[in-house]
Amino acid sequence: MKRRVRQYSLVMGACVLLFAASAPVYFLFGTGWAVAMCVVASVLPPVAMTLGNLADPDDPRDRDAVYGPNAEPSDEDHPDGPAPR
Repeated sequence: MKRRVRQYSLVMGACVLLFAASAPVYFLFGTGWAVAMCVVASVLPPVAMTLGNLADPDDPRDRDAVYGPNAEPSDEDHPDGPAPR
């Protein structure tokens, strides 16, 4: 869980930094660089969301995934009856 929060925070921090830094860059270097920074910053929130929602395979408490190594076994997976809990 900590890994997911840390990755999300770093990517969103970079996003905010790029948006905030685009104003001085506009005055110093021109419109092209500022627009490029804003375009990169606009791509980062979906990346951060994806990183924040990935399950951590090393954390046994990270059980909010439906699929993957930490997914709870379902009854449909076992033809002999309910899955052992």
